[in-house]
Amino acid sequence: MLVYPSSIDLSSRTLRHLTEQLTIRQQEIGTRWRRLPAGRQALLVLAHLRCGDTYAQLASGFGIGVATVYRYIREAIEVLAALAPTLAKAMETAQTKAFVILDGTLLPIDRIAADAPYYSGKHKRHGMNVQVLTDPFGRLLWASPALPGSTHDLTAARSHGIVDALAAAGLKCWADKAYQGAGRHIRVPFRGRRLKRWKRRHNSSHAKIRCVGEQAMATLKGWRLLRKLRCSTNRITDVVKAVLVLHHAST
Repeated sequence: MLVYPSSIDLSSRTLRHLTEQLTIRQQEIGTRWRRLPAGRQALLVLAHLRCGDTYAQLASGFGIGVATVYRYIREAIEVLAALAPTLAKAMETAQTKAFVILDGTLLPIDRIAADAPYYSGKHKRHGMNVQVLTDPFGRLLWASPALPGSTHDLTAARSHGIVDALAAAGLKCWADKAYQGAGRHIRVPFRGRRLKRWKRRHNSSHAKIRCVGEQAMATLKGWRLLRKLRCSTNRITDVVKAVLVLHHAST
């Protein structure tokens, strides 16, 4: 395989953060020797998550085996996922904000037509449903565990406890029409085609506020691995949490 130099559009702060966490991990388990030091392992993991490089590409580029690449990536993702903020912690942060924005996204996966639970009729493709909370400026606060793509956004929000958490915290939340009926704390636009003028104005102002949350979706999709996940669906939640932790480390 041909090897060529490449780049990762992340700050050195992100690399240092992951290197520190991997160093702590190695000290905890008493690792004496590895094919790659913690800094090189961190660089490998970032190339996989940010650029979507495959195991074979990384094995060739770093001069190690594919099985070793798999172990290094899995270890780093588990370390990062353990640092991800919980919903309760996100609510504490959100209470310092004027309001939050709730939205759902579908992370595409490589599944076949027989995997009906993972097929989203809305997006016409297989994927995993992830709920995201952002602040008024579109900055990521929290990302939910991944559910099969056929799960409706409102159902996902309720099953994760987002609706109850927002009500308990008394937080105002802006969301799209998919969350109709979630409760008075979650504000959604009016539905229908022939709306009165004041309702259309309300929908217009609502859309201007909610569209800021799309920045968070763009932030997630900026990590190319999330554009087409080929790993087990059981690992996707940890991958999303790892990306969230790295995003917070870089900002």
